[in-house]
Amino acid sequence: MKKKTHFELRFLHISLLIAFLFGASVSVSASGIGHGRLTEAETLYIKQRQLLYYRDEFGDRGENVTVDPSLVFENGRLKIAYIALQAWKQAILSDPRNLTRNWVGSNVCKYKGVFCAPALDNPKIRTVAGIDLNHGDIAGYLPEELGLLVDLALFHINSNRFCGTVPHKFKHLKLLFELDLSNNRFAGKFPAVVLKLPSLKFLDLRFNEFEGTVPRELFDKPLDAIFINHNRFVFDLPDNFGNSPVSVIVLANNKFHGCVPSSLGNMSNLNEIILMNNGFRSCLPPEIGSLKNLTVFDVSFNQLLGPIPDSFGGLVSLEQLNVAHNLLSGKIPASICSLPSLQNFTYSYNFFTGEPPACLALRSFDDRRNCIPARPLQRSAGQCKSFLSRRPVDCSSFRCKPFVPSLPAPPPPSPPIVPVPSSPPPPVVRPLTPPPPPPPSPSPPPPPVYSPPPPPPPNPPPSPSPPPPIVYESPPPPTPVYEGPLPPIYGVSYASPPPPPFY
Repeated sequence: MKKKTHFELRFLHISLLIAFLFGASVSVSASGIGHGRLTEAETLYIKQRQLLYYRDEFGDRGENVTVDPSLVFENGRLKIAYIALQAWKQAILSDPRNLTRNWVGSNVCKYKGVFCAPALDNPKIRTVAGIDLNHGDIAGYLPEELGLLVDLALFHINSNRFCGTVPHKFKHLKLLFELDLSNNRFAGKFPAVVLKLPSLKFLDLRFNEFEGTVPRELFDKPLDAIFINHNRFVFDLPDNFGNSPVSVIVLANNKFHGCVPSSLGNMSNLNEIILMNNGFRSCLPPEIGSLKNLTVFDVSFNQLLGPIPDSFGGLVSLEQLNVAHNLLSGKIPASICSLPSLQNFTYSYNFFTGEPPACLALRSFDDRRNCIPARPLQRSAGQCKSFLSRRPVDCSSFRCKPFVPSLPAPPPPSPPIVPVPSSPPPPVVRPLTPPPPPPPSPSPPPPPVYSPPPPPPPNPPPSPSPPPPIVYESPPPPTPVYEGPLPPIYGVSYASPPPPPFY
């Protein structure tokens, strides 16, 4: 066959186009809409064809989100927030309380559980600053599109049935300072994406199915609260554990082992630490006695040996001390029971051989199942003899890392001295027009973790009032009945509603 020339191909293309347009006009005339009127079906078809389609580089986890062009958004950021929230709504499999029922339309600031506030870098516009779907019993997963909510400061979804993993695109949430994923069904390795959140202060991963090791980098982050209890983490606490500036840290009910680190003595901000029910096997490091702000210390249900260090008498703020269910021995130091703020001292199920009278005068104490003479409910003589006849505990044999006190950062070097020139400087030529104003300074960082959440829209859903702090009795009071297992209260005031008692 003879090859067609370029001119012949172009003529053929134009001919086909004319034939198509002519056929289309005939079709329109035949259907009775040749005067510009469209049927409802045709109008709907065109509208659907004009729907905007969004799909980022999110791979298989991206949702097919469309944005109706007839929707009017207050600003571009709220339009992006609409995409993120609609993707999340598609990823929700069950919402028995209909919390997301009104997630319809362009006014995302009216969505239940979504809170807007002026943008930090442009206070003239509103943006999504907080999400609170706590206690919603919602089942589903977190889509990658949630990483589009770059102005988000608070993300609270505790006490739901979310599963899967934490999206990698959370790394874009540079303003996020409270992340509460507790009491859900998340699984897999520790969500390393939280290490990429520069503003994060409050991290709560309690009551999930995370497993494996915890990255040592977590304890170098400037966090104020870490809750990772009731998971399946297995590892030794690293030697940089004491670098953490937290005021509250709860690691209970995992499978940690090894030593209680002596670097605890560096944690001068620490108020509460809960290490119960892991697998720690070492002595109690005396450096803990330097923590003047410590109010709660719980290392119960481990395998700790040796005596309680006399230095614990320096814990002048201590209110709750629990060392029960270990292998501790020796006599209780009198200085501990004389601490001015101590309310509850639980040292049952050990092998202590003596307690000062001051311990018996405490508001609440528990000395059962020890080897203390003349006290009721102690261990049998055979049990005490068998344990106490062993070789004395050598705390150095546990090969724990030595204590290295933290040192203040060295001052910056002084700037070099520039000699003053002997000759006068050249004259300054001033411009005829004033110079342009300097560029705006970057927005300040998000408020500190103890600040209230961003202002909610009018008539926000009421948040439950935090319950009063818990006083541990001996034996502890029965846990109240809740609809599901919820994380504990430790007296820290955050925007996320506090979970129920730990015990």
